[in-house]
Amino acid sequence: MSQQKVAVLSAGSWGTAFSVVLADAGNDVTLWCRREELARTINDEHENPDYQPGVQLPPSVGATHDVEKALHGADVVVLATPSQGLRDNLTQWAPFIERDAVLVSLMKGVELGTLDRMSQVIAQVTGAGPERIAVVSGPNLSPEIARREPAASVVACEDEDVAKHLQDRFHSPAFRPYTSVDVLGCELGGAYKNVVGLAVGMAVGRGFGDNTTASLITRGLAETARLAVRLGANPLTLMGLAGLGDLVATCSSPLSRNRSFGEKLGRGMTTEEIYASTRQVAEGAKSCASLRALAERHDVDAPVAQYVDDVVAGRLTPQGMMDAVLARDTKSETE
Repeated sequence: MSQQKVAVLSAGSWGTAFSVVLADAGNDVTLWCRREELARTINDEHENPDYQPGVQLPPSVGATHDVEKALHGADVVVLATPSQGLRDNLTQWAPFIERDAVLVSLMKGVELGTLDRMSQVIAQVTGAGPERIAVVSGPNLSPEIARREPAASVVACEDEDVAKHLQDRFHSPAFRPYTSVDVLGCELGGAYKNVVGLAVGMAVGRGFGDNTTASLITRGLAETARLAVRLGANPLTLMGLAGLGDLVATCSSPLSRNRSFGEKLGRGMTTEEIYASTRQVAEGAKSCASLRALAERHDVDAPVAQYVDDVVAGRLTPQGMMDAVLARDTKSETE
């Protein structure tokens, strides 16, 4: 198989794990590292001890601190930074991106203030058309992906031919990608599941069991679908890997950063204390405010996003969230 170059920006947990997928699929991969010492460690030891300790990276994965070097000759650029920092980072990187490169978002968030999805930010900063912008979303907990445990995901691009090309580039022995043209649905499913994961984590942290978590997952999915369909998404997307699949993985696994963040909130830690205790980013803690505002803008009832945002901001306790959910007016399930 002939190798083609992919640049992955940057070398966090998901970026590193996805570099394993890319290398196993036959690509030549360059990881961009924010810290020069981490790039040296990856090149010398073929391991990222900070974000995927114990995972041996394939020989075709290299690392660099020089973003221009990482992007040179790359026909696919994978963006794996925290969502709230994408605009600033991409503004710096854009001059070095190859003119026809396809930009692939692994990020699952909605930008604070603008309420833009990541594909919209990419388009605004780079000027790339929809045929050059894609997203990957699905039940993809990064430690399991890095260990090459079997997984599936969705590669979405408005240009179906581009989605199929990326599908071929990302298909490895352990990673099965499906295609979609519903970029909007995949992005909203990926962003919203983090917020629901926080809610489920709070319930677990409070000591509640499977009935409570199943109820939150189900109502969270209904809320996600309400907003996504209002904005024009295909409702079937929310029933698939980028919707229900991702939601189940995030809400049921202790590997999920968002569920773990929620558990800590449920046990009484403050948002500030949790941020100080880890270098990992729980996207839902940032995007809950954006998704709440997006729902309000489009007159969509979004109690999960509303209450999670209030807890993260310190305006409500996790127990208060549970009480508020139960106290809401009763109605038909399909209303």
